[in-house]
Amino acid sequence: MINNRSLLIVGGIAAVAWLASSSLYVVDETERAVKLRFGEIIEENIQPGLHAKIPITQTIRKFDTRVLTLDTDPSRYLTLEQKAVIVDSYVQWQVVNPTRYYEATAGDELMAIRLIQPRVDESLRNEFGRLNLQQIIAERRDDLMTGPANDLDALMREELGVAIRDIRVKRIDLPEDVSAAVYDRMRSERERQASEWRARGQEEAERIRANADRRRLVLLAQAQARSETLRGEGDAEAAAIFSDAYGKDEEFFSFWRSLDAYRQSFEGDGNMLVLDPSSEFFQYLKSPTPTGQ
Repeated sequence: MINNRSLLIVGGIAAVAWLASSSLYVVDETERAVKLRFGEIIEENIQPGLHAKIPITQTIRKFDTRVLTLDTDPSRYLTLEQKAVIVDSYVQWQVVNPTRYYEATAGDELMAIRLIQPRVDESLRNEFGRLNLQQIIAERRDDLMTGPANDLDALMREELGVAIRDIRVKRIDLPEDVSAAVYDRMRSERERQASEWRARGQEEAERIRANADRRRLVLLAQAQARSETLRGEGDAEAAAIFSDAYGKDEEFFSFWRSLDAYRQSFEGDGNMLVLDPSSEFFQYLKSPTPTGQ
């Protein structure tokens, strides 16, 4: 009797535990869920927390709502001028509408990827097809993908219930023949710019040199005028000094000028001066020295 009662208690506890485990479920912070009854959605977008369901007849499908990354294989696209580029990109996407996502993919992530990838490829093909090669090279990659990401986001929200958070280009390569043509074009452009800057530099150098020459001439002219002024003032002062000194003893300075003239005459080699003994010079030397001199 006691054994039967113990078995009933254990069985009851097991039944309660099974019922609790089958009736209660937890949705994590990174998940959203939908409730199904025989495959039909009866409750949408169940938020994180502890929830209850009816065992057997109701089932729960949970979906990861974190941002997921789809890394695509490099693809070949044609530009506006029919030049080929090889683009390596990846897509970041996220489930935002669990009900639509379940209806479109049955909750299968691989199915969602198979549906997203061709849409991304088509969007990139259209984007690169409207740009020429120079625009693709010159534009920033983030700006290049803004338009396709926005257009694809609106489409995927409607079709799959997922948001396209970003499309990023990791690398853009050119086929070998296109690379050579682009390199030649870029080199020609850089050479043209270098020539233009060189011409501007030459023109600026000529202008600076002309200004420097003009300034030099002005300074030389000013210096010459100043030197002439100083020389004239010096000559005038020297003449005044000589005049004043000459006025004090005219006879001595007359003699001094004669000696200076003779000295200058005999500066060269082989010079000779012939004087008459009765000349004024000798008479001056023979004249008696004045008293007190």
